[in-house]
Amino acid sequence: MPSHHETRKLPYTAQQMYDLVADVESYPKFLPWTAAARIRSRKPIEGGEVMEADLVISFKVFRERFGSRVTLRPDDMKIHTEYVEGPFKHMNSTWTFRDLDQGCEVTFDVDFEFKSRILGSAANMFFNDAMQRIVRAFERRAAELYG
Repeated sequence: MPSHHETRKLPYTAQQMYDLVADVESYPKFLPWTAAARIRSRKPIEGGEVMEADLVISFKVFRERFGSRVTLRPDDMKIHTEYVEGPFKHMNSTWTFRDLDQGCEVTFDVDFEFKSRILGSAANMFFNDAMQRIVRAFERRAAELYG
C-alpha cells in the first residue's frame, strides 16, 4: 500500500497554512486532478470540527468520487482525513502545522489502498510524483494568497 511522508518549511504562518488546507471547498481551484469538492455536513466537536466531504478526482479516463471525514483540530494545528466511501479500501492523511521563528513547518502523511488491483497498480507507478505535485500545489496556492 502506498504511503508518503513530507515535511516542508514555508514562509507563512502555521495558521495560514492550516486555513488553506482546511478550505476543502476551494481544492478544485488549485489541486491537480480535483474536479469538484462538496461539504456534505459540518459538526462541532470538542476542540474542533468534523466535516463530511466529497471530492471528485479526474485523471485521464479515471473519474471517481470519494467521501471522507475531515477532522479539524485548530488548537493542535492538525487536520486528519479518513476515507468513508469510494474506490479505496482505506485512505488516511494527516497534516500538522507548527510555527517556526520564521515561517512554519508543514508535515503531510498519507497512506491508502485502492479496492481495484488495476487502479492500485496504476497508482503505484505515479504515486510519489502525484503526492509531490499535490504538496507543491498547496505551496503555490499559499504564495498566491499570502505571498
